[in-house]
Amino acid sequence: MSDHTEGVGALIYSKSTNRYLFLLRNKNRNAGSWGIAGGKIEPGETVIQGLVREIQEEVGADFSTKKFIPLETFTADNRKFVYYTFLVDCGEEFTPTLNNEHRGYCWVEILDHPRPLHPGLWRSFNFDIVKKKIKTLESILN
Repeated sequence: MSDHTEGVGALIYSKSTNRYLFLLRNKNRNAGSWGIAGGKIEPGETVIQGLVREIQEEVGADFSTKKFIPLETFTADNRKFVYYTFLVDCGEEFTPTLNNEHRGYCWVEILDHPRPLHPGLWRSFNFDIVKKKIKTLESILN
């Protein structure tokens, strides 16, 4: 049994509208906060396999052929939790089929993101390096 947990999340970007998908958490910790598709990587999965599975489960979309761009890796101080965040361009906005983990969604420009953000995502968005990387990736993708 592993002594640490790995998680993964996708900041889903629509190049056609320059907007991002945010999901409203429904239950458990941080209910009522806005986050991104993601979750725990299961034993035997690679980071990308876990990411593709979580997106499928949470928004009902197949991203298995998409290219994921690393955005940030967060490692907890105790080194027992690592979370990988990726940006992925879905091309066109779509209507997510939400599972029971979320009760709402929105497509918004990055500076208009909904509040309150999930604490982990809030932390990421408050690093200038992450904000600059998102803007750079937008310019490259467009």
